[in-house]
Amino acid sequence: MPVRKLDQTARPFAAIWAPPPLLLLMVALLPAAAPAQPAPAPAPPAIYSCTDARGRTLTADRPIAECIDREQRELSPSGTTRRKIEPTYTARELAEREDRAREAALQATRLIDERRRERALLVRYPNVTVHERERKEALVQVDAVIQAAQKRLAELAEDRKKIDEELEFYKHDVSKAPGAVRRKLEDNAQSVAVQNRFIGEQEDEKKRVNARFDEERSRLKQIWSPQNGGGK
Repeated sequence: MPVRKLDQTARPFAAIWAPPPLLLLMVALLPAAAPAQPAPAPAPPAIYSCTDARGRTLTADRPIAECIDREQRELSPSGTTRRKIEPTYTARELAEREDRAREAALQATRLIDERRRERALLVRYPNVTVHERERKEALVQVDAVIQAAQKRLAELAEDRKKIDEELEFYKHDVSKAPGAVRRKLEDNAQSVAVQNRFIGEQEDEKKRVNARFDEERSRLKQIWSPQNGGGK
């Protein structure tokens, strides 16, 4: 029996090749092409403005050479200030500018410290009565020290009388007095000098105490309320 041959040309093209399902899925998942973005518009031109040394207002589309030593403003087309351009300083001008900035910073620090001290004073001395009471207490303490020194001077004066009695026989020539007596005389004189010097120092301390309280009261009068002694 004869074998029948297949006619390959009789098949349609789709039967020859078909894309696999996976490929079809990948194609379906591809994002759509994004629309082309328009190019960004160019920034509007800047306008520079300044007042020159003659007082004239100058404008230009670039930094102004006549105002290199002074502040310039960069303006938008609507006239609003975009930024300020600092002057170009020489080395000497920069040094002077830095010195002024440092001095201003120091002044600000001193002012802060001054305000802090004033607040501390106000807490410690809420009114004039409290302040004067503490002044008196401070002076009483110094006076007590002075009184103790004066008492010691009185004791030394009594000792000196006894020494003078021992020197009665040598009053015309103290150098002939016994060594022990002469040493008593020298020690007494030195002790008297020490006590007098100490009393002088305490008197100076009283002056310092009064000066401090006077200075504090002058400052407190400016921050006390009128009912607490301020403004008088």
